[in-house]
Amino acid sequence: MELHLTLLFNGLATGMLIFLLAAGLSLIFGLMSVLNFAHGALFMFGAYAGTWMYLLFGGAAGDYSILAFGMGLIGAIVTGIVLGYTVERTTVRQVYGNHLRQILITTGVMLVVGELVMLIWGSNLISVQPPPAISGFTELMNVRFHHYRIFIIGFGLLVLITLLLMLKKSKIGLVVRAGVENKEMVQALGINVRKVFTFVFVFGTTLACVGGFLWGPFQGQINPDMGLSLMLTAFIVVAIGGMGSVGGSAIAAVIVGLSEAYMAYYFPPGSLAVNMMIMALVLLLKPSGLFGATR
Repeated sequence: MELHLTLLFNGLATGMLIFLLAAGLSLIFGLMSVLNFAHGALFMFGAYAGTWMYLLFGGAAGDYSILAFGMGLIGAIVTGIVLGYTVERTTVRQVYGNHLRQILITTGVMLVVGELVMLIWGSNLISVQPPPAISGFTELMNVRFHHYRIFIIGFGLLVLITLLLMLKKSKIGLVVRAGVENKEMVQALGINVRKVFTFVFVFGTTLACVGGFLWGPFQGQINPDMGLSLMLTAFIVVAIGGMGSVGGSAIAAVIVGLSEAYMAYYFPPGSLAVNMMIMALVLLLKPSGLFGATR
């Protein structure tokens, strides 16, 4: 019983982190029909930029204060905004509607961002720990519930609720959904769809950068290979949940997180294979994903 509670808790925390990466990809891929192969590299850049701010404000001296952690989070958010705006304006905007060119150009961006990370921060692992205020654990029923993982689950749920409210209740969400369905009609009403799509891309990139920063203390380190390895997982989550479905991405991320937690305990080499099998089964039964709209 204790083992299953531990694996369940760890799987939920991992799933929420994967959701932060996959939600941005789902928005960009599902709502804008943009195949962004650079998303994992942007996730990695956000991890390094946020961690650098975190260490700069005390972590490097061993003072992992909550203030330093907050500065790291702000650094990741600012990085996501700047990176998202720059990439959308200079590259992605030129290839809307052309999937082949999207793959080529975003692959190029992925390589450039990866080289930038190694140029600025080097290729070595960087160790990072959560601040004492949200580290440690609470023991209940012989199960250790680590406070940072509780924080991750709560943060992920907050992001999920915010995204759902934004897309379903706000004016910007209405415009985004209308622009996806009929861009010409929205433009005829005097709304600049390009600006709306820029906002979506920037928002999705910012989510990825924040997820990257939070991933560091979760794993205890960041490295230049993290973006590429997690990118495949994010695509699996988006495919299972359904393109453009934020709720679907959250549920799929939890499924993948739980799968990874259990497989990491029972048979570590099979983690990726099991997730691929889950994706294949879902797509065979419902090609649009669990919650994706059939078009």
